[in-house]
Amino acid sequence: MKLPSLFRHVPQAPTNPAPRDVPKAFDVAQLYDGPVSSGDEEAAGSVALDEKLRQAYFWIVNTAIISPHYDVEFNDGPPQVFRLGDTQSPLTLPSAQSYSSFVLVPLLTFATRRKCLFIGGPGRGKTASSLLMGVLAGYSLKDVRRGMQHGHPQMTVSDLLGTPLPADLVNAQSTGDIRIAWRKWLSMRVKIIDEYNRIPTRTQSALLTVMGDNYAEMLDQIHECPDAAWFLTANDDQGGGTYQVIEALRDRIDVIVQALSFNVRFLDELLTRVEENVRPEEVVPPQIIFTTAEIDRMGKLIRAVELPPELRRRIEFFTSQFEFLEGAAEQFEYKTKDTARLAGADWAALVGQETGKDRLKDIGLQSKNGLSVRNLMTLLHYAKALAWFRGNAVVTLEDIRQILPFVLHDKLVPDTDAPFFEQAGQRPLRTDRVGWLRKLFDLACAEYDRLDLDRADTVASLDEEFRRGLDGLSESEITSRLTRIERHINELAKARKLYGHLYEDLLKLKYLHQRYTNYRRWLRTQ
Repeated sequence: MKLPSLFRHVPQAPTNPAPRDVPKAFDVAQLYDGPVSSGDEEAAGSVALDEKLRQAYFWIVNTAIISPHYDVEFNDGPPQVFRLGDTQSPLTLPSAQSYSSFVLVPLLTFATRRKCLFIGGPGRGKTASSLLMGVLAGYSLKDVRRGMQHGHPQMTVSDLLGTPLPADLVNAQSTGDIRIAWRKWLSMRVKIIDEYNRIPTRTQSALLTVMGDNYAEMLDQIHECPDAAWFLTANDDQGGGTYQVIEALRDRIDVIVQALSFNVRFLDELLTRVEENVRPEEVVPPQIIFTTAEIDRMGKLIRAVELPPELRRRIEFFTSQFEFLEGAAEQFEYKTKDTARLAGADWAALVGQETGKDRLKDIGLQSKNGLSVRNLMTLLHYAKALAWFRGNAVVTLEDIRQILPFVLHDKLVPDTDAPFFEQAGQRPLRTDRVGWLRKLFDLACAEYDRLDLDRADTVASLDEEFRRGLDGLSESEITSRLTRIERHINELAKARKLYGHLYEDLLKLKYLHQRYTNYRRWLRTQ
């Protein structure tokens, strides 16, 4: 096969063949069902958008970016597992189509127009991957390269956003009369910031406005930016570099993916590129380039993917573990890690007060913080995106488990002094953030199953009853519901030990109690 054909070859559809008819009703047995139709067949002979995105994935992973690291694993049966080395490290051979996170996560970011940070040492493909995302959006390679912003210590706000027109500076009577020559990259739908941790702090603040609010501001002039997929690069994820990355800017990043080391068994492919003087980003096949309308439609299809209530409850249970810190405050609502952080309290001293609980069982004590609303929304969005990419109309438990570490990579900060990390076999998790987060999710799911919360969740039952509405309820019925809430709180109090998920349940019960109390008071005035 001649080189141009080799680099322009697109995988034949379907890339993930499976039955196309799956019922909408959720059942545990469906958690690992295969792909279904996305409902997006545009015309005879055309491929669905999820299929087109998979074709783009396989072209990139097999041709453009040499990434044989299939770390996002799926199974449709028991996988083969081999134990290797002194530590008996598991090598798993997945039994279903699995993926390389270094290619998959950026593609999901491209499809959802969110923000992805590449981390890893120099020369590992971070910038090349970002360039490919720009070309997939329909821009020429020249435009993508010109639009890429390169972080450097002297970068000013004008370098980033634009400059006032000189004639206006001379003749303007007010700042409103000064026109700005805005930088063209602000209008692009794929935005790339190379080495973002080398940008000065003041310029980072201007970048934050563009990333967070989709507009640029200079001299009272506003430039509205379109929705875009963002790709940023850094040599590490600790916020280091020439300048410390401001916390608000780090928080705007949705996912983090690591560029893993090059496997030297693929050196022949590098030799081919050298001898033929070919760069993959210069020969992207037109079949996998997306129009703006297609990207808009992908976003709508992804948002339409169903997340079953049973899986939503597992996410709730998992995320409820981390914010609670009993010694942080007297008032119940303020017993959180964020309260301790805002007060500048000594972390070790506060954690040392948690002497009455099993510190190995309480997974909340493995982290120094909880999760924000933005983190939770991002997790929901990417879980839907991964399910859609795989051809599913319903999110599965494994979709959540596989994508969660990349969403929470730097959002959940581990307490590496926690007893959990001293256990045999757990010490590598101090540095393996992806493995630690998956382990946390597995532990939370195991506890969820032990408590049998799919069938024995009193708080969920009380909440479902409340969501049916208050109109038409009598005072006696309201009083009866208040009594049931108080009785359940009393039952929880008998357990004496408080864990994160119980803290969240108790706050929900207090909320329900207050809503019913207010409604009963209103009834008495009628």
